[in-house]
Amino acid sequence: MKLRILTHVSLAAALAISAFAADVSGKWKTSFTTRNGDKRESIIELKADGNKLTGKMESQRGSVDITDGKVDGDNVSFSVVRNFNGNEMKINYKGTVSGNEMKLTMEVNGNERETTATRVQ
Repeated sequence: MKLRILTHVSLAAALAISAFAADVSGKWKTSFTTRNGDKRESIIELKADGNKLTGKMESQRGSVDITDGKVDGDNVSFSVVRNFNGNEMKINYKGTVSGNEMKLTMEVNGNERETTATRVQ
């Protein structure tokens, strides 16, 4: 009997914890302005499977897969590798999700930029 109660309590706790995880699966639109004043837009398509985050990012520079994706509660992190003039550049993203908004910090070569993504689907 005690084992049965313990099993039910453990299951309830696991469900409660997963209920607090951010719902990040779906399509998100983000944009930022470059130092040159050019506006860049991207569509980020994410799929969460437990703590694992996968997907792709599409922009005027093409489509790339997301790597190193993680979800921890409302916190997300992932990376993309872009090719600029024959040079590969890894861009790291980290941020928080709140409803249909995701505040992200993009980091490349030690430089950071803030952006906000909005759920579009």
